[in-house]
Amino acid sequence: MQDFRLGDRVFGYLNPYIIAEIGVNHEGSLERAKQLIEAAARGGAHAAKFQTYKAELLAAKTTSPAYWDQTKEATSSQYELFQRWDNFGDSEYEALAQTCAEVGIDFMSTPFDFDAANALAPLMPAIKVASADITNVPLIRLVASKGKPVIISTGAATMDEVRTAVAIASEAGATEITLLHCILNYPTSLENAQLAQIDALKAEFGDRCAIGYSDHVTPEPDGDVPALLTATLLGSVVLEKHFTDDKTATGNDHYHAVDEVDLLRFTTELSRLRAGYGNGVRDLSGQQAAINNARRRVIIKSDKPAGYVITAEDLIPLRSNIGIEIAHWDQVVGRTLATAVQAEMPLEWDQLV
Repeated sequence: MQDFRLGDRVFGYLNPYIIAEIGVNHEGSLERAKQLIEAAARGGAHAAKFQTYKAELLAAKTTSPAYWDQTKEATSSQYELFQRWDNFGDSEYEALAQTCAEVGIDFMSTPFDFDAANALAPLMPAIKVASADITNVPLIRLVASKGKPVIISTGAATMDEVRTAVAIASEAGATEITLLHCILNYPTSLENAQLAQIDALKAEFGDRCAIGYSDHVTPEPDGDVPALLTATLLGSVVLEKHFTDDKTATGNDHYHAVDEVDLLRFTTELSRLRAGYGNGVRDLSGQQAAINNARRRVIIKSDKPAGYVITAEDLIPLRSNIGIEIAHWDQVVGRTLATAVQAEMPLEWDQLV
């Protein structure tokens, strides 16, 4: 399994890189976007991510119908929805990047066109390609040429399409590629999360790509995020989750997002899991009392004189804090006693010839 690396930072098992996908949940307010960054940092995110697009470069005006739950977001046209929130420009993203730096997390924004990719690349440690652009050959080539790690969501893509995207990105210069399992439904039911696809991606690409998960499952009423936890246990080293300051707000990306409380609860749980998991080094220092007192030793059953040759029938393995450990049973049987020994006493090496 490949780790996810950003410079000298390494993210691995139970220690995923967490992207708080703010997207357009700022609803066009720069101040709210900054507040969301601050909340994401308090929640334990490593990055706050936005979406950078212009409606006219992203969706057709009359033939881009909604594919989300319209009971949550009533807009029937992608073009109309995107036009509503595409007001940020270069100066706004530079300001957001500065806010991220001030609170100690990374700035990211998914580019949906060439202008966005060119403007954003210098501000970001890695570049994200959205699921819907996994077949966007020219955009992948441009992103891959920027000399940054590339993160590609794989929602609604066949395995052949994923293979093609990886090949195109590699040929265009990307040397560090991360693939995120994703279900491109808003929202995704837990029953349709298909988290076993994380294992499928690892089996196919794990020798050359880091593997993660981008989640659209609505959090449980108590804020639990079982899909994210399962994805982490399956080895995801990058996690992306929509992030909001109001899960009850009307809009496409609020109701299936986490908020600061949810995110902090999740990142705290990850800390507990890491503490329990350890580092893979077999450390017995905390078990010395058991080694000293719970292991069996070689005990003589009855009084024996010096010069007696010990047989297996003369011995019994019992727990004791002194004497020869039972692991050396075969080295005791057949030895001659150098001194007389008393019944039910542990044998010591200096009692043997």
